[in-house]
Amino acid sequence: MISINPKEISPVKLQGYLQSSVGPRPIAFASTMDNNRTPNLSPFSFFNVFSSNPPILVFSPARRVRDNTIKHTLINCQATREVVINVVNYDIVQQMSLSSTEYPDGVNEFLKSGLTMLPSELVKPYRVAESPVQFECKVNDIISLGTEGGAGNLIICEVVQMHISEDILDANGLIDQHKIDLVSRMGANWYSRSNQGLFEIPKPLATMGIGVDQIPDFIKESAVFDGNDLGMLGNVESLPSTEEINIFVQQNIQVKGVLSSADEVKVHQKAKEYLAIQDALSAWKVLLAKRV
Repeated sequence: MISINPKEISPVKLQGYLQSSVGPRPIAFASTMDNNRTPNLSPFSFFNVFSSNPPILVFSPARRVRDNTIKHTLINCQATREVVINVVNYDIVQQMSLSSTEYPDGVNEFLKSGLTMLPSELVKPYRVAESPVQFECKVNDIISLGTEGGAGNLIICEVVQMHISEDILDANGLIDQHKIDLVSRMGANWYSRSNQGLFEIPKPLATMGIGVDQIPDFIKESAVFDGNDLGMLGNVESLPSTEEINIFVQQNIQVKGVLSSADEVKVHQKAKEYLAIQDALSAWKVLLAKRV
């Protein structure tokens, strides 16, 4: 067994050890709004419930390790003292991941992730309509844990209103743990799905995804694709070139056969096969082949 003094390793390495050993961690999908009423949406896995009476949730937007800057969520909570915490289930995990891309200030992550803004009842920030449980919260306190990169900021929230989808309730009106199908965070790119086990999502922070708002309507309106599919398609940095698409089609007999069909559903289903193996770029090549 190795022994490590946290002060003797880099903050990045220490963060990796902590996040890989303390898990699975629930995800606070935090919706906030700045003083100009600009929405912001971002996930945080330093999160849990700490009291039921009063109902208290705590999450922590840490200072960025790489440059010691703070996140929009923290700035907004400091300014408005309001936040909506939405839980993350498997149906929205790819869109949640896409929303963690560090888009510039003022960019609406609801639009980029393709999630729906639902007005709250008692606070100003929007709820995520697709989330099965949404907590409208007032911020009671914010506790800074340090001034260096990686330092957390505990945002202590009191739930003033909660919303639960009837689709996840059992016959007794309680939340069915199979139906809610929660997702939690592990180390590196790994997540845990309560109904099945571990799965991996490439981190979106290394690139700037084009966003679901940039996906053509013929794709977004297709009955073949769900929110996770759109999240993966929106997480590419750029679309493939005409040359790349033509080479891909010429080298793939199965794709060429599907494209020769007049049935667009079959084309979309072929693209979905690539999304199922996390190959969004090939999915784009299939979808755009007839339009180049």
